Amino acid sequence: MRLSVVSRAALLTAASWAAVAGAAAAQQAPRENELDEVIVTGAPYGISARATTIATTIIDEEALASAPASSLGDLVAGLPGMRSTDFAPGASRPVIRGLSGPRVQVLTNGIGLIDASSVSPDHQVATDPAEANRIEIVRGPATLAYGGTAIGGVVNVLDNRIPTDLPDGIDGAISTQASSVDNGRSVSGRLTFPVGPVAVSLDGVSKRTDDYDIPAPAISQRLADAEGIPRGPGGTQPNSFSELDSRGVGLSWIGSRGFIGASIKDLSSTYGVVAEADVFIQLEQTREDVRGELTLDGGLFQRLTGSFGHADYTHTEFAGPGNPGTVFQSDGWEARADLVQRTRDGWNGAIGVQTLSRSFAAIGAEAFVPGSEIEEAGIYTVQRLDRAAWGLEGGLRYDRRTVRATPLSGGAEIEREFDNWSGSAAAFIKPSADLFLGVSLAHNERAPSEVELFADGLHVATGVYETGDVTLNNETVTTIEGTVHYEAGRFQGDLHVYASKYDGFIDEQDTGAVFVDGGESFPIFQFVQTGAEFRGFEAEVAYDLWSSGGRALSFAGALDFVDARTDLGPAARIPPYSVSGRLLWTSTPVDATLEVRRVGEQDQLAAYELGTDGYTMVNLSGVWRPFADRDVSVFAEAHNLTDTEAREHVSFLKDRAPLPGRNFRAGISYRF
Repeated sequence: MRLSVVSRAALLTAASWAAVAGAAAAQQAPRENELDEVIVTGAPYGISARATTIATTIIDEEALASAPASSLGDLVAGLPGMRSTDFAPGASRPVIRGLSGPRVQVLTNGIGLIDASSVSPDHQVATDPAEANRIEIVRGPATLAYGGTAIGGVVNVLDNRIPTDLPDGIDGAISTQASSVDNGRSVSGRLTFPVGPVAVSLDGVSKRTDDYDIPAPAISQRLADAEGIPRGPGGTQPNSFSELDSRGVGLSWIGSRGFIGASIKDLSSTYGVVAEADVFIQLEQTREDVRGELTLDGGLFQRLTGSFGHADYTHTEFAGPGNPGTVFQSDGWEARADLVQRTRDGWNGAIGVQTLSRSFAAIGAEAFVPGSEIEEAGIYTVQRLDRAAWGLEGGLRYDRRTVRATPLSGGAEIEREFDNWSGSAAAFIKPSADLFLGVSLAHNERAPSEVELFADGLHVATGVYETGDVTLNNETVTTIEGTVHYEAGRFQGDLHVYASKYDGFIDEQDTGAVFVDGGESFPIFQFVQTGAEFRGFEAEVAYDLWSSGGRALSFAGALDFVDARTDLGPAARIPPYSVSGRLLWTSTPVDATLEVRRVGEQDQLAAYELGTDGYTMVNLSGVWRPFADRDVSVFAEAHNLTDTEAREHVSFLKDRAPLPGRNFRAGISYRF
């Protein structure tokens, strides 16, 4: 009998947990004490990653130092529950549990990017991982701290451009690397130094890639069969080049009770649009930030934190050199303030306010959405009671969002106001020092985006004519999630199982009509609201196979799965299951990792989708530290060793642009 994908995924989860749990039970040696990772995204007072019901992933500074010089979406793709929109090397946005676009909030130091990346999949995120010293990911609803646009999750890029501590002398890092698949080359660096009570920070990033090599023709076999077109020769992916430069400076006055600082960053990028030959995009953003913290004496509250960010963003699409076309502009600001409560008998909490104002404009023949004005203000509280063997979490948030626009078809300006209420409650128990069990229930509301409300034109990037609906109401979702953290002896495990039920899920539906432009026909899609259900899980395990002195061999595995259906049928662009296993060797001079990752076939499809074949990818990486102080690291990676053809199902371009082929990457980093 042929097992369903759900059954196979469930069996794999059960088998992996049973195997590692059995091995852990037979293991007598205790794990050495380790410092817990503390997350601040979604919880301003900070929570240990091993004692929270929130599904989180952390990419720390050491991992980022040797990470690929890729965009944010491509960097996080492959982590549990994570994928990338993979529109092009210059434009890929994170996908969390099958959700993307306006449902996933990308932040920098807890403040929105104020760009246009959620408007279209060919729009770049206006931040780069090389700027970060830490990236925190929250999978699932995180609207209490960040508003309705975080209904699917948050990726928070944390940097030290505004220093929070006065360095003891000069502190910095520099990293450079090169890759073979795209003739890539990059260099990044940061420097922080004291001038009396003031800390000064400088940073910069420069990246260049050519068109990347592909292991098969750009056109998939499924698309060639469906449309009767040739697949082409393959070799390289046309128009997939990218360039990026980022420069930032910041300073911060550090006192005995806190800090206050400011920074400015300029980011410029040019990248090819894979969907259209000879079309490329130039992006410019200048961003200013102010951030501070004040420790309070006595009373209910321990500290006050505040952040403000302003950005001026311009995105210009060129149809060949010297031929500018549509221009997207975004200018706005966002601010937040948080009062963090003083810890009292295991009780932590915070209250906060957040407000934003943004002006968006699209100018040109291919503008499919009108200019708009967006204003939002919200207030929230999150609370946590942590006893020795049990605990409770909860929170509440209210937002008012106002969107104004004049439809492209003409007529009077339309103004819509949305009141959003979100709340959550969770309980957890700790039956032993090794085990954490939690369950959470969240109800969240999201206002429709400007695209969902006002789109009315040919969206060339996605190849459809999009039509918004100004009568759309709030999208609401109720989510229940179970959490298990287990650590005993040589074994660690994490499991998150969730089910979400949507009322008024905003989706695009093929109307069956077509729009003809220049003799070419495009399907007309309409934004509609429907019911939807998302179910899935993420499981991670790690087991220390052997250790002696400073040397160790360990195994790590991960498995994720999501099933999403609406009242209209399967949801579009939902990732198939993925399962991975890694052997990790660690020692004082050398770390090495062998990874095998299997991504399944996707045959649960919306009516207008083609299926995607499964694939297996083999990756090998290593880091060598030639000096005892570990300040210098030489790293190398062989990615997609078997040069397999792989296509990301969540990508609009999956049938026209496979993932890159075999890639050899090497670099060196120096931290001082």
